[in-house]
Amino acid sequence: MALLDKVIVVEGKTDKKRVQEVINEPVQIMCTHGTMGIDKLDGMIESLYERPVFILVDADKEGNRIRQWFKQYLSESGHIFVDKTYCEVARCPRPYLARVLRKYGFEVKEEAPVKGLVYR
Repeated sequence: MALLDKVIVVEGKTDKKRVQEVINEPVQIMCTHGTMGIDKLDGMIESLYERPVFILVDADKEGNRIRQWFKQYLSESGHIFVDKTYCEVARCPRPYLARVLRKYGFEVKEEAPVKGLVYR
């Protein structure tokens, strides 16, 4: 796989920052900035063909709307879901997000667990 071959699509800059805090491999992280329209999608989709693309958006109405766009226009994309307890990618505790990303085959940074806390 070429450098930055994998792509994770997130909604905003704070989501991107949170993913960068836990990911431990070269991955391109693209932001939708919360809105999807046909023009924006066309611009993104062209650069995404033939690359492994993962959609990691908030567990809310807007996130679901973005997922639907990708299911329709880039059906081979993978969808990573965060627990509704956290709702927003940016609010996910790092150990939890690392575990979720690891499930999808991403290399993540090892972090000492916080004593007494359990992440689902």
